[in-house]
Amino acid sequence: MTLPRTPSFRLDGRQALVTGGSRGIGLGCAMALAEAGAHVVIAARGAAQVEAAVAAITDAGLNAEGLVLDVTDLAAHRAALSALGPLDILCNSAGFARHSPALETRPEDYDRVMDVNLRAAYFLAVGAAHAMQDRGGSIIQISSQMGHVGGPDRGVYCASKHAVEGMTKAMAIEWGPKNIRVNTICPTFVRTPLSEPSFNDPDTRAWIESKIKLPRVAGIEDIMGAVVFLASDASAMVTGTSLLVDGGWTAG
Repeated sequence: MTLPRTPSFRLDGRQALVTGGSRGIGLGCAMALAEAGAHVVIAARGAAQVEAAVAAITDAGLNAEGLVLDVTDLAAHRAALSALGPLDILCNSAGFARHSPALETRPEDYDRVMDVNLRAAYFLAVGAAHAMQDRGGSIIQISSQMGHVGGPDRGVYCASKHAVEGMTKAMAIEWGPKNIRVNTICPTFVRTPLSEPSFNDPDTRAWIESKIKLPRVAGIEDIMGAVVFLASDASAMVTGTSLLVDGGWTAG
C-alpha cells in the first residue's frame, strides 16, 4: 500500500514580502515565514522599526531584509516589487482603522481607511500577481473578522474589509489558471501594543470577550500558523477563501 504524504509546510528557497511587517501581526507573520525557511522582506513606513525587526529576525539565525515603503504610494510599491525579482509570497498586513459612529464619519477618515485597507491592498495584489505569473505563488491579505460581520462604530472599517473579501474571490478566479492563490486571514481582536487601549477599556473588553467563544483572547502567535499554512504547499488547493482566526466570533 502506498500511503499519502502530508505536503510540506516548509518555505525554503522562497521569497516573501510582508507589508506592515515591522510590528504586531505583521511582525508575527514575517517571523513565521522566516522560521519556515523563507527569505522575508519586511516593508513598512518607519525606517527605525524596519531595521529593528530585521535585526531581531536575523539575530535569530533567519533570513530577512528591510524595505522602507508607504503602501499607499502605488509607484513606490511597483518599483519595489520590480526590484525584488522573483516573488513567491505576498503577505499584506498593512492596515489602518479610525472608528466613529457612522453619523459622525468624516470624509477624510473614510478616504484614509480606504486608501490603506482597500486601494493599497488591491494594487499590492496586482503587483504581486505580475511578479508571480510565470511561477505561481500565494497572496495573503490580513483582513479581519469585520470583513464578515458588522460592529459598532466600525462602518468604514467593515466596508473596507468586506471589499477585501470580495476582491480576493474575484482575483482568485482570475489568477487561478496561473497557479496564483489568493486568500485572506481574518483575525479577531489580537493583543498587540496598538490594540491595548481596546482591551484596557472595560466595556470594549467585555464586548470582545462576550463574542469570542474560546476562553481567551487572541495573541499574535495565533495568526502565525495560519500564514505559514496559506503560504505553503499544504494549502495548494486553497484559494478564494478566508481563514477565520476569530475564536468562534462569526459562528453566531
